[in-house]
Amino acid sequence: ENYIYELYNCIKKNIMTDLTLVIPAKNESECLPRVLEELRKYNYKKKIVLQEDDLTTISSIKNYDVEIIYQKNKGYGDALITGIKSVETKYFCIFNADGSFNPNEIENMITKLEKENFDIIFASRYEKNSGSEDDTILTYIGNKIFTLIGKIFFNLLITDILYTFVLGKTKKCNELNLNSTNFNFCIELPIKAKRNNFNLGTIESFERKRIAGQKKVNEFSDGFKILKHLIYLYFIKK
Repeated sequence: ENYIYELYNCIKKNIMTDLTLVIPAKNESECLPRVLEELRKYNYKKKIVLQEDDLTTISSIKNYDVEIIYQKNKGYGDALITGIKSVETKYFCIFNADGSFNPNEIENMITKLEKENFDIIFASRYEKNSGSEDDTILTYIGNKIFTLIGKIFFNLLITDILYTFVLGKTKKCNELNLNSTNFNFCIELPIKAKRNNFNLGTIESFERKRIAGQKKVNEFSDGFKILKHLIYLYFIKK
């Protein structure tokens, strides 16, 4: 029994070190250092993706063991695509720079992905024993509507389509033709993964209140863009 336990811990340790956190950051000098401080106790590689002219954020993390990736273009989706393409480990995890994601949940995400042979795990604020301190009525209703559209028109069984706390297999993800440079990335990833017959899973998550600043998502304008992109992806099946 001790041998099996030690073997399990060894395998688990190797899995945990074969993970890179992709952290998009835009004007996050207040939040990001505190997020990186919390991540010190985890043996994950960390890639910070930001604009080269975001000097305040860059300066705020100069004492942390991270790799900085500069975007050639702009946008949240572009940052994630750029970051994931640069990952060399077996697994990647999209992780917010604002403190809303809890790193304690990552281990459960990896365990479930490996145990049930998922290609991508989507954390959800709307599973049992989940929740959010940062959701508003508008974002809650919008997310429920978009998640329902995803279920009806794309056969997506994930329960929180706009939440980008996502962990997956790097090689598989890089097989997808992801090209959304803005928040449309949130829906493009699961839809294209489903169309490519990826095995997708959902796990419970609790979103914390962001540390500082304001959300970069505009409920109305970004919501309208996401709706348009859902219609586009429904008719353009590639």
